[in-house]
Amino acid sequence: MNLVVDSQLIRPEDYIIGIKDQQLYAIDTRQWHLSRAVELAGVSQVDPVYIYIGEFQQARCYVVELDQAIEEQYLVSLRSQMPQLSDAEYQLASRSMQLITWYKQHQFCGQCGRQTSSHTGELSLTCEPCSLVFYPRISPCIMVLITRGDQCLLAHHFRQSGDLYSTLAGFVEAGETLEHAVHREVLEEVGIKIKNLHYYSSQSWPYPHQLMVGYFAEYDSGDICVDDIEIEDAQWFSRDNLPTIPPEVTLSGQLIREFFAQ
Repeated sequence: MNLVVDSQLIRPEDYIIGIKDQQLYAIDTRQWHLSRAVELAGVSQVDPVYIYIGEFQQARCYVVELDQAIEEQYLVSLRSQMPQLSDAEYQLASRSMQLITWYKQHQFCGQCGRQTSSHTGELSLTCEPCSLVFYPRISPCIMVLITRGDQCLLAHHFRQSGDLYSTLAGFVEAGETLEHAVHREVLEEVGIKIKNLHYYSSQSWPYPHQLMVGYFAEYDSGDICVDDIEIEDAQWFSRDNLPTIPPEVTLSGQLIREFFAQ
C-alpha cells in the first residue's frame, strides 16, 4: 500500500479521518468516531491527499486534511475524546495527526530544496536527486514519577493552567539513552538524584509527534530546587493531600494512580 492514495481508489466503506489544525472532524459536533468515506463525501477538503494509516474492522483507513471553510463546531480535540475511545481508535487518530503534520512539513527536501515524492511500498517521502528518505518523525520523551515511601513528587509546570500538578517529563537529547534522559531531566528540573529506575509503559502523544516513555524511580538524595524555567513548583504529595492531577487516559495520570493503587 502506497503512502498517498488517489481519491478514486477510496471505497465507500473505507474509513476517513478528517483533520484541520490538529483537530478531528466530528460529524455530530459532539463526539468523534471513525467515519466511512461515504459520510464525508460532501465535506470540503484541501487538494485531497489521502494518506493510508492502517486498517480497522477489516476496512482501510485514511487521513485527509480538511479545507479552512470547515466550521469550528465540527472540530474537536483528541484530548477531549480520549476517555471514550478504544485503544485502536486512539492509535488511529494519533497516527493520523502525526502523519498529516509530518507530510505537510516534508514536502521539500531539507538538503537541496526540491520537492519530495511519496515512496512506493513504504511509509516515507523521498528526494530522488539526493537519494534521501524521510520517515515520519517521532520524538521520544521520558516521563517519571519519583516516589519516597508513601509519597510521590509532582510538579506544576509553567505551561499548565490552574492548579494541575503532574509528573516530570522531557525530551531525549541526541546521544542519550532513555535512562540517561530521566536522570538528567530530574536533576535539571528539581535538583535531586534518583535510583531504582524501572519502566512502566508508553503512549503515543501527537502534539505534534511525541512518544511518551513512562518510568517509576525512587528518591535518592538532594533537596527540591526547581529550575524556574519549566517548573514553577514541585512538592511531595501523599494520597491524603493530592492536588489536581492529569486524567487517567494520560500516561502521567496512569503513573500516579498506579503508585497509589499499590
